[in-house]
Amino acid sequence: MDFAFTEEQTAIRDLATDIFTGKSGPERIRAVEASAERIDRDLWRELARAGLLGIALPAESGGGGLGFTELCVLLEQQGRSVAPVPLWETALAAAAIAEFGTPEQQRNYVAPAAAGELFLSVGLEEFGPADPAAPATSAHRSSAGTWVLTGAKAVVPVAHIATRVVVSATTTTGTGLFLVDPTGAGVRAETNETTTRALAANLTFDNAPAEHLADGDSVQWLVSRAEIALAALQAGVGAAATAQAVTYLNERRQFGRPLSTFQAVSHQLADCYIDLEAMQVTLWQAAWLLGNGDDPGTAVLVAKWWATDGGQRVVHRVQHVHGGIGVDIDYPVHRYLLWGKQIAATLGAASADLARLGDLLARPEVAV
Repeated sequence: MDFAFTEEQTAIRDLATDIFTGKSGPERIRAVEASAERIDRDLWRELARAGLLGIALPAESGGGGLGFTELCVLLEQQGRSVAPVPLWETALAAAAIAEFGTPEQQRNYVAPAAAGELFLSVGLEEFGPADPAAPATSAHRSSAGTWVLTGAKAVVPVAHIATRVVVSATTTTGTGLFLVDPTGAGVRAETNETTTRALAANLTFDNAPAEHLADGDSVQWLVSRAEIALAALQAGVGAAATAQAVTYLNERRQFGRPLSTFQAVSHQLADCYIDLEAMQVTLWQAAWLLGNGDDPGTAVLVAKWWATDGGQRVVHRVQHVHGGIGVDIDYPVHRYLLWGKQIAATLGAASADLARLGDLLARPEVAV
């Protein structure tokens, strides 16, 4: 496999880098973190004007007509700048609607999402050590013949401003995806601040009306893409954190020489490099397989595990080598730790990833 970026992917990376670095510096992020919404709407509009919000959405729905790999290129750059916008959530929810939704659902949500006119989110996580592909939330038809949901979803991103949330649920015939209004009847939202200072909500459904989106493998389709989208974010977070550490250690001097010249310190950064390389290789293998419509086998969970376990190791080492200045919230490096820990805890921790990977490997039909 050749994981070198195409000219188009390189152009996306460079454009995203220019926008994120130009519009989302530490001062701007600090202001957004203190705001009511915790979302940088100016940056969101800039991404929409550049055509980046819809790069992975069909051209006929107002998107760029590119693929999942291109979305991961964009997400990695967001991770490098820890920019406070709900990019992976909106992009994947819109992609699911574009893939499975009715023409009316696509008109209502996909094109407006690509234009930056609304936010979407996904509700895949539940309370307890649950497999996100096997939701406990249930969906059934009411006496009127419409779909309703019962259950709860945990830590649903940007539910306070999302027009719709794509929710996974179990039906009498399997699993499926449903569209829910987070402010609608039968929905109770408890909004809290996350580790990254963003806002997310625990949603409780009590016969909440929902629009049916898809059955079959649709839940696994969305879960796999969410896991790799998070891995792309984590790759960017880890790379930028390590670069920040390199700059700091080359400038900070003790005993008459830069800290970077001490063997114990350089070993820490060497370990970061090893983890980052493993994160990159596994990320792009899984993204390439998903983007080409191939069976990813174990590739998604392997990439997810490296992003979860390796990503946490990287941000912890970076925090450690910064010493006391690392805990100064006026210094930007602490955000990489917060983002790294938040991403690592999303859709299951490393131990849960390994358990699911073991179950997958036990199936004789699964490609390694």
